[in-house]
Amino acid sequence: MRQKRNRQRTIFEVLGKNPGPKEFEQMALVLDANPEILDLAFADLTSGRRSDTGREGMTAEQVLRCAIVKQSRELTYNDLEFLLADSYSLRSFTKLRQDQFPSTSTLQSNIKSLREATWMAIHQFIISYADEEKLEKGRKLRMDSTVVETDIHAPSDSTLLWDGVRVITRWLFDGKEFSPQPAYRFSDHRRVMKKRLLKIQNTRSKKVRESAYRDMLEYAYRVCTYGKEAAEELYEYKGDKDPFDMFRARDLADRIARAVILLNKVIDQTNRRVLKNEKVPASEKVVSLFETHTDIIVKSRRDTEYGHKIFVVGGESNLIIDCLIERGNPADSECFKKLLDRQYQYYGRAPRQTTADGGFASKANVEYAKGCRVKDVVFSKKRGIEVKDMARSEWVYRRLKNFRAGIEATISTLKRSYGLNRCTWKGWEGFKQYVWSAIVSYNLQVIARMKLASA
Repeated sequence: MRQKRNRQRTIFEVLGKNPGPKEFEQMALVLDANPEILDLAFADLTSGRRSDTGREGMTAEQVLRCAIVKQSRELTYNDLEFLLADSYSLRSFTKLRQDQFPSTSTLQSNIKSLREATWMAIHQFIISYADEEKLEKGRKLRMDSTVVETDIHAPSDSTLLWDGVRVITRWLFDGKEFSPQPAYRFSDHRRVMKKRLLKIQNTRSKKVRESAYRDMLEYAYRVCTYGKEAAEELYEYKGDKDPFDMFRARDLADRIARAVILLNKVIDQTNRRVLKNEKVPASEKVVSLFETHTDIIVKSRRDTEYGHKIFVVGGESNLIIDCLIERGNPADSECFKKLLDRQYQYYGRAPRQTTADGGFASKANVEYAKGCRVKDVVFSKKRGIEVKDMARSEWVYRRLKNFRAGIEATISTLKRSYGLNRCTWKGWEGFKQYVWSAIVSYNLQVIARMKLASA
């Protein structure tokens, strides 16, 4: 008999041929199996505010799942807003109501509210789940390090001087928009600074370059003087017509004062490096006026990178078991013991076998690992260490050395598909949030694919 209409099907039936919805379905099952995760997210979203007043916004579960979608698909907030409105499978995974279409600003403010500590705790729940499901026991580990760049341009003394002048000048103009208008005075040197910048970039003459640098230093010093005077006046600004102008003026004064301090440091390092031919230590250098936490990372004889070094620990299942984010440029060998000790947080014991890149190799690290009851500890480069001291046999040594190479593919995946080649979130806290959110999203997708493969 002919029916009037078909029965309603679920979204996972409709898009059954597409692996994406099936993966999201498995990821949802993992999150549902760990309801404690939502308590952590809810605490961050309601910190410093009441949860029983105001309009109904996104739930903690929706925010967390939207963050996972963003990182697992390497989306911008604009792309995320569009896909959440357009894709039935993503709306199903994020549990958005039929009439709920979060905007870009709503998504950004909510997702950025999830702290680094929260992402780390979520990560531990996922690793515990993988242990209970016998997907990853943490008995065989591989370690390596990589650099995640911050969102800055390649720094040079001339571009840093230009950045400082144009930013402070822009804020000085912003301060003149208050009513009544502040009395500080300044001149706009951005045009001449841009000309000197282009001259430095396009000339081969050392004499011409030094002359242009002297001009840039002079104008930058003048802008620092303007900024210092403006900040002092804006701190005392009363805002007679609009009382909120007083708070806006103080916020602007804080930003100008911080920029003046950084620009003075850039002036000093430029004077030392360019005019006096001194070598400035990396710890004293300013490489960005925006992402001031950026470190200068030089690995062996490769190109210099600007960001932070992270240490990644993987298992047999390709899950990322641990991630250590460090400031400065520590040697890999200095962090080996710390990475090994952190395994007690996840499993309460040391692994049976560990393999790492040659940069981690040292006799002290081998002795420490053996003291922690690690049976085999293998480095890709021997660096004067005998094979018998690292592994039980030559065969075990070769097997673990080959096993270590797999972490390179994992890091490549994180960089290409999860955005860990460059962090686009602001500040040091934002950097850590970004890295951990990418790790959590990656691990959820790995578990989902293992579940589908075994089904």
